[in-house]
Amino acid sequence: MTLSANKNLFPQKIDSLLVWILRVMAGMVGGIVFLIMTFLILESLPAFRKVGLLAFFRDASWNPLQGFYNLMPMLVSTLLVGVGAVLLAGALGILSALFCNYYAPPQLANFYRRSLELLAGIPGVVYGFWGLMVLVPLINRLHPPGTSLLAGILLLALLILPTIALTVDTSFAAVSQEYLHAATSLGLSRWGTIWGIVMPAARLGLFASIVLGAGRALGETMIVLMVCGNVVQIPGSIFAPIRTLPANIALELGFAMGEHRSALFVSGLLLMGASFILVLLAEAIAPQDFYD
Repeated sequence: MTLSANKNLFPQKIDSLLVWILRVMAGMVGGIVFLIMTFLILESLPAFRKVGLLAFFRDASWNPLQGFYNLMPMLVSTLLVGVGAVLLAGALGILSALFCNYYAPPQLANFYRRSLELLAGIPGVVYGFWGLMVLVPLINRLHPPGTSLLAGILLLALLILPTIALTVDTSFAAVSQEYLHAATSLGLSRWGTIWGIVMPAARLGLFASIVLGAGRALGETMIVLMVCGNVVQIPGSIFAPIRTLPANIALELGFAMGEHRSALFVSGLLLMGASFILVLLAEAIAPQDFYD
């Protein structure tokens, strides 16, 4: 009896240990996020005190040497390039995952998945270099100057496409075969099965892929630094050059001092705020049965 009782207690102890390990890890993640936010706020305080909060949204332009600190053009540009890339990559990723799971021959589907995994491992600077040498000249032929919002959207979409497509592909593959067999027995067409059964069943994966892609697109630096032109303005068209908040930080932090340096940390604070808003939107939009 004692030996049997010990055997029953051992899995319970392992489960309790794993629970505590997960709690500690979750606490560490929360602590790291708190420390990052605290650091950004402390570094931003000198700019808030000397420049004021409204100056970052109402000044004539971004020119710290002349005392102008308007971040709105760069914030708008960051959101435009991020949203455009997510919409494009999201549509392509979902369609490609549907093709791999329900239309493509197995050999072609496997080859495509391996290609996406390879693309996912390529650094952003490589995409940026290719875009600067190949894509920007092509856009320049269509509409000068080539370095533009459009170039940033296309390259960011290429960057996040593997993340979205592979996540959605995994979600589709995890849909229970019982659902598909039941749909077949009811006489549903392939597209009717996909739209009425597969998409609702895999909606959590679809939503997670979009959130992951949006998070990476908002924080990407090298691609937008290389192909977007780095002009501080609200773009009037997709062919207009732009500068994003991450690119602005990368360009100016090395020589910034005083209020200028503190204002760059305000840029980082805005990016963190955009990430938090993205998470809150995810919690608000996601159906409750995701978590049931």
